[in-house]
Parts: sequence; C-alpha cells; structure tokens
Amino acid sequence: MPQIQELEGRFKVTEADRRVVAEFKKNPVGHHTPELQQVLNRFRGAPMADKYCLIIETPFKKWRLGQTTGDRAQPVKPLDKTFTSLEDAEWHVFKLRWKMHTGETLK
Repeated sequence: MPQIQELEGRFKVTEADRRVVAEFKKNPVGHHTPELQQVLNRFRGAPMADKYCLIIETPFKKWRLGQTTGDRAQPVKPLDKTFTSLEDAEWHVFKLRWKMHTGETLK
C-alpha cells in the first residue's frame, strides 16, 4: 500500500490524532469535532492517486469499495468489497486511509 508523501507546511496525521478514531467509529456519518474534521480534511485532501473511496451501487442500500487512479479522465477502480451499511463502509475507508497516512492498522 503506498504511503502518502507529506507536503511541507500541511497538516499531518500523527499519533496524537489517535484520540479521534473512537469518535469516528461511533459516528462516521454526520457532524464531527474540529479535531476529527481536521483529520478527515487531511485524508480527503491527499493526492488522488490510489485513494480509497466508496461507489454507490444501490442508493441507500449497497456500496462498493473503490480506488482512484489519480487521472480524472479514468473511472474509479471497483474493488471486491461491498457493504450494506453506510456506517460500516465509511469505517472501512477510514481505516484504510488511516493506514496510508500513519502506517498503523486499526482494528
């Protein structure tokens, strides 16, 4: 799995940010504290190549894990993982992005 190359002067996810993991797991969809929102903004603002995302297969019912190519002209690559809960899908993507930014695997 590729590691995100940090840009100088930009917010970086660190061990101190680990405190927001439980908050996200409890409430992956909706409003978040400023600390969690800062981590989510960093995840979302990372370069587009190989970023994990969700593809809606059936609105409000089924989501598929996807990965971006980094080329806006190319579609997202569908992966072999599907979800029937948006909360489970968001938690899965959060864990993958956490791993990309910190190297730590969340359980």
